[in-house]
Amino acid sequence: MDENENPMTVPSPELIERLKKIDSATVSNAIEQFEVRDRAAGFADYELRCQFPNYEPLVGYAVTCVANTTSPGEQRPSQMNTLWDLVHAAPKPAVVVVQYQGHDRKRSCFFGDMSATGLYRLGAVGVVTDGGNRDKAGIASRAPGFHVFSPGWVVSHGRGAFLEFDVNVSICGLDIAPGDLLHGDANGLLTIPHEIAEQVPDMAKKVLSGEEGYFDYLAGDSFSYDEWKRRLETH
Repeated sequence: MDENENPMTVPSPELIERLKKIDSATVSNAIEQFEVRDRAAGFADYELRCQFPNYEPLVGYAVTCVANTTSPGEQRPSQMNTLWDLVHAAPKPAVVVVQYQGHDRKRSCFFGDMSATGLYRLGAVGVVTDGGNRDKAGIASRAPGFHVFSPGWVVSHGRGAFLEFDVNVSICGLDIAPGDLLHGDANGLLTIPHEIAEQVPDMAKKVLSGEEGYFDYLAGDSFSYDEWKRRLETH
């Protein structure tokens, strides 16, 4: 394995459950404490939206691919069976990540309720894409808790073709490699570096404790402008 590759180590079920109890903004703050990457890296831009914000956070391993559904002409081989095989064999929970390739991204559509429910039964907990999907109500009812992170929805599946699998992709400014550990909710989506993943929940508790003290001060009678500025500088 190349030294720059991300090793696919499977987190314990306990760790996954602990991460699902933490919001993504707090996870981001916890990661910053380890200084393992630049603070301007590791998260998606605001075009990527959590389509089911009332669900508990998405946590899982990336299964990556590249696809095109908007190029007109003859029907192309979809290679969907390759994607099913990858998800079936992947560490769980799995998150399917699809980068669009083509000329009309805003009309792309990768998953509907039939394919999303199939992924759900295979052990996937969500899909992440810079393109579109469809059947929002059907996905919500047939695959309860199954996350969709995308810019939006479209009505037609177009002419689907999955082109590449198990490759590095970029989704709305976030670089994602196969096996990356993803965390997302209504705040957005980010990657959790493998080398610190086990330590993130405990660090998140420390972060939240510090924030509680800050908000308690703001709500108290002892508030002063000068002391508030001092606290901000040391936060």
